[in-house]
Amino acid sequence: MRFMVLSAMVALALASCGKYGPPSPPGPAADVQYPRVYPAP
Repeated sequence: MRFMVLSAMVALALASCGKYGPPSPPGPAADVQYPRVYPAP
């Protein structure tokens, strides 16, 4: 029982982090002043 609860907690924590796709500037696309690629960290 504890294993199932622990694995569910880990799965939810991993599923909730991150964003799909490349980074994009905030706001509408028409208002983006410099549509460049963001530098890699």
